[in-house]
Amino acid sequence: MKEKIAITAIASISSLGNTLGDVWENYQNDAHCFREQSFNGKTALVASFPGHLKHLVDALRASDTKYKKLDDSVLYAIYVARNAVRVAGWKATDNFGINIGSSRGATSLFEQYHEEFLRNKKTATLASPTTTLGNISSWVAHDLQTQGPEISHSITCSTALHGVLNGIAWLQSGMAVKFLVGGSEAPLTPFTIAQMQALKIYAKNGAAQSYPCRALDLKKTENTMILGEGAAMACLEKGNVTNALAMIIGAGYATEPLEHNVSISTDALCFQRSMKMALGIVSPKEVDVIVMHAPGTIKGDATEYRAIKEVFSNKTPFLTTNKWKVGHTFGASGMLNMEMAVLMLQHQKAISVPFIKPQHLPKSIKKVLVNAVGFGGNAVSILLEEPNNL
Repeated sequence: MKEKIAITAIASISSLGNTLGDVWENYQNDAHCFREQSFNGKTALVASFPGHLKHLVDALRASDTKYKKLDDSVLYAIYVARNAVRVAGWKATDNFGINIGSSRGATSLFEQYHEEFLRNKKTATLASPTTTLGNISSWVAHDLQTQGPEISHSITCSTALHGVLNGIAWLQSGMAVKFLVGGSEAPLTPFTIAQMQALKIYAKNGAAQSYPCRALDLKKTENTMILGEGAAMACLEKGNVTNALAMIIGAGYATEPLEHNVSISTDALCFQRSMKMALGIVSPKEVDVIVMHAPGTIKGDATEYRAIKEVFSNKTPFLTTNKWKVGHTFGASGMLNMEMAVLMLQHQKAISVPFIKPQHLPKSIKKVLVNAVGFGGNAVSILLEEPNNL
C-alpha cells in the first residue's frame, strides 16, 4: 500500500449488540447466540437480533414513510451508517463516499414479491426498485445526505472486505478523502435457509453439544454452518489522524479458477495469495492474530487453515473466528471480523474459540490479519495495526 489508511469509526448491529461496548462485553463470555426459529413450518438454528434491537429497526422503519417498504438489509445499513458517521464526526458536507455491499440483498422482499406474483400473476409497484442491489448504498446516501460517490456490489461472503478494498483505492487515488465501507445482510428467510440446507453445509437442529457451529474445529465430522443477520461498517480516512482506532497497512485479494460452484482449492490458493499480498514487506512473524473466515464447514475451515500454515510456516499466529458465536452473516461477515480485530487491538486481548485446543495467547497484539472469502474463491485479506505504531 502506498499510504496507511485510518479506521476512524467502526459500527455494527448483530446478535452481539449495537455498540462496541456491548459487542466487546459479549465476546468476553463463551455463550453462543443461536436459537431455533421457524421457517415455513420447519425450524433451523439462526443468530437473530435480540428483541430490543428488533425494536430499534422497527422504529427506524416507522420514522419515515419512504422507509416502510424497504428490506431489512437496507434498514440495517441505514442504522449502522448513522452510528458510524456520528462516531467519526463526519458531516454531510464532507461528501464522503459510500460502498456498502450485500451477498443476498433484499431476500425478504424478493420472496414476498415472488410469492405474491405466483398467487396473483402480478406484482407491486415498488417490487423492482426495492429489490435492486444498489438500493442499499443509495438509501444510505439519501439518509445521510452526502453528495459523494455511492457504490453497491455483491461478491458473496467477501463483499464487505471488497468494499474496504474499494475505499482504499478511492482514497489513495485522491478522488475522495473519506469513505464509508461495509456490508449488510438479512438472510434469515425461508428460501435462503433452504438454499444452504440444499448444499448440505447447514448445522442440524438438536445437536447434542454446547456449540452447534463448530467453526475452526478441524476434527468435526459434519458441516455446521449457521446463518446470522447483521450489518457492519467502517469509516476510512487517509493518513495520520488523531482519532484512528486502527490502521490498515496492507490489503490483498485473489480469485482462483472454479473447480466447483461453491468450492475453493484444497490448499486455498486464493487465501495464500491474498494473505501474501496483504503482508507485503511485513514479515509473517510480526502478525499476532488472524481472524479467520472459518464458516464452520469441514472443507472451508480446513482449506483456510492449510493456507495459513503454508504462508506462516512454523510461526502460526493466534487463530480465532466469531462464527461459532454469531454465525455466518454472508456479505457483512468480513466487516464483523474486522470489528473483532479492532476490538482486540484496542483491548490488547485475544478472543479464543472455547472448544478448540488452547493456544498460546499473544503477549501483545500489534498486528491482526483479517480474512474473508466467498463462493468461487474470492478471497480478501486486510492487515491492521494498532494506531500508536505510527
